[in-house]
Amino acid sequence: MSKLLGVPLKKPSEVDIIKPLNNLIQSTYNGASAEEKAQYADAVNEFSKQRNTAIWKFFEKYEASLEVVYAYYDQICALETKISAGELQIPFKWKDAFDKGSIFGDKISLTHTSLLYEKVCVLFNIAALQSSVASSQQLDTDEGLKLAIKLLQQSAGIFQYLKGATPAAVPSEPTPDLSQDTLIVLQALMVAQAQEVFILKAIKDNMKEQIIAKLCCQGEEFYADVLRAMQKESVRRLWEKEWIPTVAGKQAGFHALTQLYQSLVCRSSKKIGEEIARLRNAIDLFKAAQSRGGNETYLDEYFSRAKRNLAESTKDNEFIYNEMIPELSTLASPGKAQLAKPLPLATPMSGNFRDIFSNLVPVELHRALTASDMRKNEIVNAEIMKLRDATQTLNAVLASLNLPAAVEITDGSSGLPPSLREKAHEVREKGGIENVQTLLKDLPELLNRNREILDETERLLDEERDSDNQLRAQFKERWTRISSDKLTEMFRTNSKKYREVITNAIEADKVVRQKFEANQKGIELLSLPPEQIQQSLPSASGSVDPNCSSVLRLKQLMEAVETIKAERDAVESELKSATFNMKDEFLLALQKDGAIDEPALSLARIGQVLNPLQAQVKESVERQASLVADIQSAHAAFVSETGNCGSSRDKLYQELATAYDSYIELSGNLQEGTKFYNDLTQLLVVFQNKISDFVFARKTEKEELLKDLTTESSRQAPPATPALPSHYASTSGSGSDFPNVPAGAPPATAAAANVPYPAQVHMPVPYGASSNVPYPTYVPPPMPQSFNPYATLPYPGNYQYGGFPQGPPPGHYGTYPGSFAHQQGGYPNQKPPGW
Repeated sequence: MSKLLGVPLKKPSEVDIIKPLNNLIQSTYNGASAEEKAQYADAVNEFSKQRNTAIWKFFEKYEASLEVVYAYYDQICALETKISAGELQIPFKWKDAFDKGSIFGDKISLTHTSLLYEKVCVLFNIAALQSSVASSQQLDTDEGLKLAIKLLQQSAGIFQYLKGATPAAVPSEPTPDLSQDTLIVLQALMVAQAQEVFILKAIKDNMKEQIIAKLCCQGEEFYADVLRAMQKESVRRLWEKEWIPTVAGKQAGFHALTQLYQSLVCRSSKKIGEEIARLRNAIDLFKAAQSRGGNETYLDEYFSRAKRNLAESTKDNEFIYNEMIPELSTLASPGKAQLAKPLPLATPMSGNFRDIFSNLVPVELHRALTASDMRKNEIVNAEIMKLRDATQTLNAVLASLNLPAAVEITDGSSGLPPSLREKAHEVREKGGIENVQTLLKDLPELLNRNREILDETERLLDEERDSDNQLRAQFKERWTRISSDKLTEMFRTNSKKYREVITNAIEADKVVRQKFEANQKGIELLSLPPEQIQQSLPSASGSVDPNCSSVLRLKQLMEAVETIKAERDAVESELKSATFNMKDEFLLALQKDGAIDEPALSLARIGQVLNPLQAQVKESVERQASLVADIQSAHAAFVSETGNCGSSRDKLYQELATAYDSYIELSGNLQEGTKFYNDLTQLLVVFQNKISDFVFARKTEKEELLKDLTTESSRQAPPATPALPSHYASTSGSGSDFPNVPAGAPPATAAAANVPYPAQVHMPVPYGASSNVPYPTYVPPPMPQSFNPYATLPYPGNYQYGGFPQGPPPGHYGTYPGSFAHQQGGYPNQKPPGW
């Protein structure tokens, strides 16, 4: 047969994938360590280099190039499982494979921001490269034949896969090379050419004439199907000028070979009349094939053989057999044998694939691990809050009763009680009032920094929306890309939530400041040296007998208070350090069931780890109730026995005790508030980076669409050619350029509401909040699926193909009378005997 047809390649454009991919990985895996982040950055750089190498290897049409592009495609497939492909805001641009451009503008192209679009385009080029490598093989060698058969069937399998994958990857109108009609033609063409190579191998291996005839009959039908599909109105102007003649010639050629080899079967069985009828038809078909295919010489050998056999058989029949020559229409088809078929898409395609992103867990597993960690943190934080609330209540009771200071005054001297001296020392160790004032002074600056980042992010979204709306109003229905409001709905929702978080954080800051102002005097006093505190105290009003039964009882109860506080510190430390690794369990579930039942698996493991600690928390809180009752009872007895009913010194002690508790609480709140604002800055920067990537991708897409619209006039159909005057009409032509084709033959037809920092939202909020603490429970990032500010809707490309320049339609190649493509249906999949 003649040279095999190779599919042209889509031309890619270089893009920066490093920054957007780093931003996406950072937002998805933001709990990674510094070492892991460095590994991810190295993997992204390597992936970028791999793409730059692979996209240009397509144009080096050698077998060695295939392994390079296979590896890049495999890496895309592996990366898809570890990130949300629709969130990757990279403006991938690919030009149409069949459009050669024009003097008025560039080639038709489509820019789309989805990794799925990149995958589809890479697959198309892989199939095209496979067809080109197959067409370059030496088909007179076994190695060349085998490789061509494999590559053509793999190419057909890819085009078959793309018919289903393209609509999902390109929701808008694709470029013509990725349209359904084009992919149908290319798949059928690859199968037909693979069947052709099988025929060549059968002839080379001297297989039985009956088998070869059946293979050729199937090949003729395949090429008839390709011919009909290629002449469909939507695609007939795509092909190179020699494609349709070549396919038409091959259809006639394989019909001719079918008749030639079936005539040999007739000769062996002495059916001379049928042999002559088939040879006569074969000679006519060879002529048609050469005429259709541009007078190709590849059939000369078979043509000559048919003419020799016809002369011999005719002579023998005239002198010996005298058989009647049957009508061609009465001859049965030899049957069909299909060997070529699309091969399923292999995964991986590369023989030695190495995943660059092996350190990244699958995105579903990562989300399950994040949700599990979130669920554990919610339970842990709830138990810690129970302990802290109980301790705050206990401290309030003790401060109101001036304990333990009341029972530590034994000699009526002006010295400070030991407990008060310890509290003052601790306040000074923590920096005193100056530390709290510094933290309070820093909060507005941290707040403004976050507010400015969010304002700039919203400004970027607003500018992109306004630009899109302006161009939509200008071009109206010709502006075909998806509106910004639809694409940025998730961005806007997340921006609103961040704004609510900041607004509620401002209210939390006010509560902290009010608490500081209410206790500022006592904190200032505790920040002084002991001598100055003593000078500020009023004189003692009396002494307390240290051997009094009520004093002894209260001292015992104060020891119990210290014991229960120490126990709670230990339990809180155990709760914070409680860890368990669900990775192996989740991975097993994913491999076994294809999905992860995170709530059930997590709750079961959390229960095993935390139930003993939760029991200790419950016991501690219940024990406190009886302890407080005992303290109040003992204090009443103490007042009755000693007559201590609240001197001015005692009231000041109470104020200092309250100020100490407030100072400890304020220090924790302010440190957590500072951490909250710093963590929120990191989240907002990542959010802003994602918006910047989105805006850049939209800008690139906008520029491409504007370029298409400005050059659209150059692609309009030219006016119809005027009809020739009647006196110029030719009368000598038959109206058809090809034998056996009737003149004028027609073509064949075929988030949560409780803000600012709800536990179920992964915001960087301070740890340890309660009903009377402005900062709620801290939950470390990242955010769970219930509210993921980084999730964006996959945003389809915007190119709307307007059609190729209209020219005179090509001649239509129809099947001719006697074509086996009309006589016998079905595609038997079994191989013929002896293959």
